[in-house]
Amino acid sequence: MVVISPVRKQVINPIGARLVVTFPSAWMGWGAGYADIIKENKLFEAYYQELGLVPEGEFDQFMEAMREPLPATIRITGYKSHAKEILHCLKNKYFKEIQEVEIDGQKIEAPQPLSWYPDELAWHTNMSRKILRKSPLLEKFHQFLVSETESGNISRQEAVSMIPPLLMKIEPHHKILDMCAAPGSKTAQLIEMLHSDMDVPFPEGFVIANDVDNKRCYLLVHQAKRLNSPCIMVVNHDASCIPRLQIDTEDGHKGTLFYDRILCDVPCSGDGTMRKNIDVWKKWTTSNSLHLHGLQIRIAVRGVEQLAVGGRMVYSTCSLNPIEDEAVIATLLEKSEGALELADASADLPGLKWMPGVTKWKLMTKEGQWYKDWSEVPANRHTQIRPTMFPPTDTEKLANMKLERCMRILPHHQNTGGFFVAVLVKKAPMPWNRRFPKLRKEQSSSSVPQPEDSPVGTPLPETSLEDGDGGGKEAGEDSPKEPEAGDQTKEPNVCGPPPNKKMKRHGFKEDPFVFLTEDDPVFPPIESFYDLSPDFPKINVLTRTHEGKKRHLYMVSKELRNVMLNNSERMKVINTGVKVWSRNSDGEEFGCAFRLAQEGIYTLFPYIRSRMITVSVEDIKILLTQENPYLSKLEEDAHQQAKKIGMGSIVLKFRPDNSNPDGPQCPIELCGWRGKTSIRAFVPRNERFHYLRMLGVEIEKRRSHFRLVRYTEEGGRGAV
Repeated sequence: MVVISPVRKQVINPIGARLVVTFPSAWMGWGAGYADIIKENKLFEAYYQELGLVPEGEFDQFMEAMREPLPATIRITGYKSHAKEILHCLKNKYFKEIQEVEIDGQKIEAPQPLSWYPDELAWHTNMSRKILRKSPLLEKFHQFLVSETESGNISRQEAVSMIPPLLMKIEPHHKILDMCAAPGSKTAQLIEMLHSDMDVPFPEGFVIANDVDNKRCYLLVHQAKRLNSPCIMVVNHDASCIPRLQIDTEDGHKGTLFYDRILCDVPCSGDGTMRKNIDVWKKWTTSNSLHLHGLQIRIAVRGVEQLAVGGRMVYSTCSLNPIEDEAVIATLLEKSEGALELADASADLPGLKWMPGVTKWKLMTKEGQWYKDWSEVPANRHTQIRPTMFPPTDTEKLANMKLERCMRILPHHQNTGGFFVAVLVKKAPMPWNRRFPKLRKEQSSSSVPQPEDSPVGTPLPETSLEDGDGGGKEAGEDSPKEPEAGDQTKEPNVCGPPPNKKMKRHGFKEDPFVFLTEDDPVFPPIESFYDLSPDFPKINVLTRTHEGKKRHLYMVSKELRNVMLNNSERMKVINTGVKVWSRNSDGEEFGCAFRLAQEGIYTLFPYIRSRMITVSVEDIKILLTQENPYLSKLEEDAHQQAKKIGMGSIVLKFRPDNSNPDGPQCPIELCGWRGKTSIRAFVPRNERFHYLRMLGVEIEKRRSHFRLVRYTEEGGRGAV
C-alpha cells in the first residue's frame, strides 16, 4: 500500500480498487446535472457513418447505445484470497436474495458477471438508484457495496478500462511502467497481478505509476494505497519525456532500467465515453483528435524506447477515432523498421466482442471538409493536419503492419463504453538507437527538444536515445532537463530532495524518503521485541524525516530501493512504500516504541516469529465488535496464549478450518494490542465491517457505526 502524504490533505473520491461490478450511471451519480443536454451531434454521426467503423446495418444500434446510460460495473480484487470470500458472499447471499425481489410486479434482474473477465471477478447491473430505494434487501446490498468500496475490496471501474491490464500478461517478476496512470483503477489491477502469489511478500517486480498532473497523482496514491503493496511508486512527470532511470546491475555496474511491461493509456478526445461524460455530446469536434495526435505519438514513442526487448506495451484510448488509434500505431510500426510488431491478442479474452482495426480511414475538419491523403491537404492546413494522421500509402508495408490485430470495442456489442487497444511487442532496439552507438556513448543524457520529424521522421542521434531521453515538447513548453548520467544524491540513502522553486509553486513539497542503515539504533529493540527472522531486509526500511523522532517506518521492495537510490534527482517521487510500524509512546515502557501497522501486516508477517496469538472465529467477532474486551472473553486457547505474552503490540492470526466449509476459507492477520487485562484490535472501521461480513455477522451501517462508537465510550459492553 502507498501511504498518502500528510502534507497534502484533500477530499478524494473514496472509490476503491478491488472488485468489479457495473452499475448504471444514474446510480453512481454519473450524469447528474445534465438533464438539459441533448444527446445529439450531427457532425459526430456524419463522421463515424462515413468512416464505416460500425458494421453495416448496426449504426442505429450504435447510436442508440451511445445515448443510453452506462451500466455500472464493479471489480472484486484478485489481490488476495479475500476476493474469493467476497465473491462467495455476493453470489450466495446478495445475488440470491435479489433474484427473489419483485418491484411493481416485476422481478429484478440480478447482476451478471462480465463474460470475458477471469474468475467472475467483474460484474455489471442496470439497477438504478431509484430501484435500490424501493426494497430493504436492495438497500442492504447497496450498503454492502458502498462499505466494501470504501475499504477497497470492491472498485467501481468502467468495464472496458479493465481490458488493457489483462492483455499485458503480467508476472510477479515484471518491471512495469504505467505512463498516464491517474486516477489509478488500471494501476490497481497491475498491482494485484504483481501480487498473484500472496506467499511472496516482496515480488521481484514493481509498478512505477506516473501522471503529469500533480493533483491527480494524489488521487492515484489514494487508489494504490488500498492494496498495501511495497512494490508501487507514484511519480509526477510528463509522460512524453519521462526520464530514463538507472539501476545497479547484478555485476555491480550501472545500467539502464528497461521495463518488461508498459501501459500507455494516453490522453484522448474521449468520444467513447459519451455514455457517462455527457458533455462530450456538445463539445465533440474532429479538431480534438487532430490536436492530440502529436502528443499521443510522443508518449507512445517514449514508451517503446523504455521497453525491454521482448517486452509488451499496451496502447489504449477511450476514443473510437482512427487518428488517435490506428494512425498512432501505424506511425510507431513504420518508424520502428521491424523493431515492433502487433501481437495477436484475439484469444486472450474469450467472450470479449471487438472489431478488428481498420486499414483505411480519412480525415474531416470541423467545417466538414474531407481529406483522403496528405497530398490533398492545402498548405494552410499543414500545421493542424500532419502526414502521420493518414494510413501508409505503401500497400505492402500496410499489409505487413497487420493493423487488423488492433481491437476496437463498440458500445452496442456488450453494453459498454467505446474503447481501442493494441498490444505491441518489442523485437529489437529502436532503429534510432542502433544507428549511432558510438556517438550515443559520448552524449549527455540531457533531454533535447525534438524536431517534428524525429523519431517519427528522420531519426537523429541526439534525440530519443534508448539509453537517453526521448520524446519532444509541445509548442511553448520548456523541455525538462535531466541530470547528467554521473549525478548522484549527496546523501546515499536519501531519495527525493526538496523540489525547486518552480515545482513548489505548481505542486506540493514532499518529505524526503530516507532509507535506514542496517546498524540504525531503531532496529535492535524492534528485532528483539518481535523476534524478527535473520533474513528481514532492514535496508528496505525507510522513513520520511531527516531529523527528530521517526513517527512511521515504511518498507519498499529491494528492486524499488535500487531504483530510488540511483535516481533521486531524476524522479519527482510523490509516494512509495507501505507503512509497517508506527511510533507509540506507550510502547517504550514495554521494550519497543513501535507498534505494528495494519497496512503492512501482510508484508511483515513472514518475518515475525513471536507475539502472535492464534484466534478463532468467535475470538475475531469479539475483537472486532468490542473496543477493549477483557482477555477472559477470548476462548480458552487464545486466552492461554495471551497470558504468556507481555504487554504491547501483537499479531492476531486466524487460519481457516478445512473441516468447516461454512467458515471463512482465507487466512486473516490483524494488528492488536495486549493490555494489562484487556486486548484490542487496531483495525480501521471499514476493515472491521469487511471481516465481520466474512464471518457471517450482519452489518447494518447506522447501527453498527453507533454501536462501535458506544463501545469506545462505554468500555466494550454488548455486541453487534
